[in-house]
Amino acid sequence: MAPDFTLYATPDQQISLHEFKGKRLIIAFYPADWSPVCGDQMALYNESLHFLHRNNAQLVGISVDGKWCHLSFSQDRRLHFPLLADFEPKGAVSQLYDAYDERLGECKRVLYILDEEGVIRWNHLSPTGVNPGVDGILEALEAMNNSKK
Repeated sequence: MAPDFTLYATPDQQISLHEFKGKRLIIAFYPADWSPVCGDQMALYNESLHFLHRNNAQLVGISVDGKWCHLSFSQDRRLHFPLLADFEPKGAVSQLYDAYDERLGECKRVLYILDEEGVIRWNHLSPTGVNPGVDGILEALEAMNNSKK
């Protein structure tokens, strides 16, 4: 089972992992809201949401940026999925998923897919400067669909 967590999605709303039970969940850990690569990555995921939803999958982004920073970034980029603030204590959830770079004090660029029961079925670590894209996610979701047949 993936470690449960509760993080701020907005300045006054928290989201917990267990709320996604019954759906697949893609967790996209990323270094920083306003970096060019992260901005491109989150924009690509935003454009791909309909493909993810067709596979019974929801998406959340997680970084160590604060909830106000996430709010501004999300509004600027018109994102339609939550960005969760792993801000205080800094990186605590990221550490549970081996997605925290202690040296830089930020998240690594790591993707996880959890199944409907919250079990990790796929993960991928990308170099910090490389947008991992959406192909690996879609291939992993398709493999999960095929394994149920």
